[in-house]
Amino acid sequence: MKVKDFMVKDVISVSPDSFIKDVMATFVEKKIGGVPIMNNDGTLCGIVTDGDILRAIKPMDRRILDYFSFITYIAEADLDLHLSEVANREIIHIARTHGIVTVKPEDDMKTVVDLLSKHHFKKLPVVDDKNHVVGVISRGDVIRNIQQTIVNKL
Repeated sequence: MKVKDFMVKDVISVSPDSFIKDVMATFVEKKIGGVPIMNNDGTLCGIVTDGDILRAIKPMDRRILDYFSFITYIAEADLDLHLSEVANREIIHIARTHGIVTVKPEDDMKTVVDLLSKHHFKKLPVVDDKNHVVGVISRGDVIRNIQQTIVNKL
């Protein structure tokens, strides 16, 4: 079976200048955990996941060190300011933009399974020869496909 036979063609994506807070809203509204980032012409320029956002909003701690103790202090005002700053940054600043693993529509399911299991990705963008996003494949898509085409026949 080829990627084109079971990829999701109605791709939810964001642009590089989307704000982190807006991407978070998309994740919540669409109940998804990652999206490709596409330029206006549909070319893939990055990918971002809920994990990337969590790492970006992780509270910054101020560490105070002396000879007798180690104290971690997180000021509430600092945390609010940090969250506000992060939420209003462009998504491209926290996204993966290099070494993005993709698949082609003509790749077979074995390739997808190998990539998803090797890299522990949740989702892979499907791109054409010009690096335009034509679909996405998630772990759930693969599991559904295996269940429908193989397991049900056993």
